[in-house]
Amino acid sequence: MATMYFTLSILLTLLHHSEPSAETSVFVQKGQDVRLNVQTHVTLKKDVDVIFWKFNTLHNVVKYPAKVTFERYQGRAELIAGDFSLLLKNLQEGDSGLYDAVVSGNNDRNVATYLIKVQERVEPPVLTVDSLSSINGTCNVTVTCRGQNISVNSSCNSSTCSQVGESRRAETSTVPLLSVYVAGGFIICNHSNQVSWANDTKEIKTICLEKDFDVTVIPKPEGDKEDHNYAVTVGMPGPIIHVIIIFVGCALIGW
Repeated sequence: MATMYFTLSILLTLLHHSEPSAETSVFVQKGQDVRLNVQTHVTLKKDVDVIFWKFNTLHNVVKYPAKVTFERYQGRAELIAGDFSLLLKNLQEGDSGLYDAVVSGNNDRNVATYLIKVQERVEPPVLTVDSLSSINGTCNVTVTCRGQNISVNSSCNSSTCSQVGESRRAETSTVPLLSVYVAGGFIICNHSNQVSWANDTKEIKTICLEKDFDVTVIPKPEGDKEDHNYAVTVGMPGPIIHVIIIFVGCALIGW
């Protein structure tokens, strides 16, 4: 039993001190900063070891000791000496790529690997109503949600949306997600990537009342005892409404 615990302890120690096996993907919004930490324990041997952060394995970003930021990254990168992390500032698309932390001494060893992906904030989408229909008294709305180089057509009611046909996407688009769904009585067109999101919304009730139904307000006779001052007829044809108005008018003048 003691041998088993000793073996397990050795394995855990080896795992803790082993080199990172694969890069960690990090998404950053254009213009923002990011801090990259070393991914294993680092102790530098005095007068022997130096730690470098590199970009795409070819370009040196910073090193310690002595604390140096290389010319290409002056004002845009900083090594934090206390924990050997790398602070990258005001990232742009050209800063997307692989960042490695390497301890160089008697032997070189990798102590961090990150794949940085810089993305712009998504543009606000546009939600448009294409058509309306009524099935068994339920208002159904067909909409198009348009975002940067992509559009989605959906059929929605008060509780759910379902996509109609295939999404249309330009070959150059890098936007990962455009979705349409219903929440809180609203149809929501959501446009997002890994660093930002924006949406456009329309209220289902408002769409259906404005475009699918004829809403008319009729004043009640003065003798009506009810508290409400108006009666509302929804969806009645024009001629029937006119007959009602004539009938009420005749009653008021005593015919």
